[in-house]
Amino acid sequence: MRRSVLLVPTAGGGLWSAWSGGVRWICGFTDEAALARFALLHGSGDQPMDYAALLGARIVDEVVPSLDEPAGLAVDIATEDGSMFFPPVVGIVADGVAVDSGEAKEGRGHGR
Repeated sequence: MRRSVLLVPTAGGGLWSAWSGGVRWICGFTDEAALARFALLHGSGDQPMDYAALLGARIVDEVVPSLDEPAGLAVDIATEDGSMFFPPVVGIVADGVAVDSGEAKEGRGHGR
């Protein structure tokens, strides 16, 4: 995941995300076909969807820590039996923002 280029839809000047289980999930896709499946369900139908191409490492090392809430990475969420989730835990995101780390910032990662 870290070395993969992921296509992340953009909306309102930021990256498209969804909230579930108290976690903000940045949604990335491994190719344009996976992004197109998502766009049909959550976008403007058959209209093109704007996206950014980012390395998985950049998402978990830079984007996730910049958010002021527990956040992880969800990959290919519109692909049946192909979705992958990288939660905000030690070993995936920086220890300081991992929900299972004692280093998590005050107000982040616990009790949400």
